[in-house]
Amino acid sequence: MQESLRRFKAGIFQALAHPTRIAILEQLKERELSVSELCERLALEQANASQHLAVLRHRNIVLPRKEGNQVHYSLRDPILGQVLDLMREYFHKHLEEALAMLREEGKESVAPRRRNEVPR
Repeated sequence: MQESLRRFKAGIFQALAHPTRIAILEQLKERELSVSELCERLALEQANASQHLAVLRHRNIVLPRKEGNQVHYSLRDPILGQVLDLMREYFHKHLEEALAMLREEGKESVAPRRRNEVPR
């Protein structure tokens, strides 16, 4: 059972492993959108958007709904929006840590050197 769950998680992360697919999901967090709306919002060619949506559909991350000649997409489960929000929090937390380290490093590089000290 553990191996099946790991494979499932890996499949989801593989589907999310492209910035365009993340952008699509971020748009779909708010509401259902048609392919043309997604293309307009993200400045994508329809063929490109369709390829990314196929990957997301294959992993059951998004759900299509046909209306006339338009296809509308929505998140299969809103919890994926929460996952994206958590990833944003994770990014900001580690960005703040990295900036603090850079500030500290900047202070050290400005400190006066002793004679014959080799710069780091």
